[in-house]
Amino acid sequence: MRKLALSDEILLSVSQPARYIGNEVNMVVKDPSNVDIRFAMCFPDVYDIGMSHLGIQILYDMFNRREDTYCERVYSPWTDLDKIMREENIPLFALESQDPVKMFDFLGITIQYEMCYTNILQILDLSQIPLHANERTWDDPIVIGGGPCSYNPEPIAEFFDMFYIGEGEVVYDQLLDTYKESRKRGDSREQFLKLAAQIPGIYVPSLYDVEYNEDGTLKSFTPNCPEAPEKVEKQLIMDMTSAIYPEKPLVPFIKATQDRVVLEIMRGCIRGCRFCQAGQIYKPLREKDVEHLK
Repeated sequence: MRKLALSDEILLSVSQPARYIGNEVNMVVKDPSNVDIRFAMCFPDVYDIGMSHLGIQILYDMFNRREDTYCERVYSPWTDLDKIMREENIPLFALESQDPVKMFDFLGITIQYEMCYTNILQILDLSQIPLHANERTWDDPIVIGGGPCSYNPEPIAEFFDMFYIGEGEVVYDQLLDTYKESRKRGDSREQFLKLAAQIPGIYVPSLYDVEYNEDGTLKSFTPNCPEAPEKVEKQLIMDMTSAIYPEKPLVPFIKATQDRVVLEIMRGCIRGCRFCQAGQIYKPLREKDVEHLK
């Protein structure tokens, strides 16, 4: 029987306790002691919203296909549980193993909208991870941000060790392999970050000097070491038909905000309006083969 991070007493005192127990249909179960990398994938909002997000389902499936990696999920606790966790000093935990997030190698946070920025700080605080990247050691996970808001990372750069700019299917395997080799060699955290910065699409804020104008706009952006590239290029997967897609999606016990089966037919948009965030950051238009979709 799996031991839960929260007691029955606490679960029965909060709304929607099924948000915190995991064990849903198609949840991946691995022995954490038999893997090299533990990755906590976080959607910094309440479970009902996070379980509606296709991107995490894709990465969850992709990471867990690796025998050396165990990817688990983390969501923002609702305000009732947040209060209890702080009072009882209960660290934030992953749903699959119910282990504290602080024990993981990576904490990956998808940043879908600016309204969740305060929730990112909540996640770090409840996980007992230092808020600022420059205060972290190997006792803390590597905190990596991705998703739409990572295309403009500067407002929250000091809270992240790195950002993945682009679509996760492209270089995440390379990043995880680099981490695994770096830890085996006994590299320092800074040495690993310099290695990661050489992977296309990985932006490591600590390796750049940034200056601002008086109005808060960016004045200059300069690498402060030879390992950091002058420009970080967005990573795109062009062959959508052969891209990894979950055949056994996670099915929550409670009603998710978008309660339906999702089939991704394309990325990008046929219109490409300049005012549309999604129309710009997901371009170019890439479609999946109709026969494959069927």
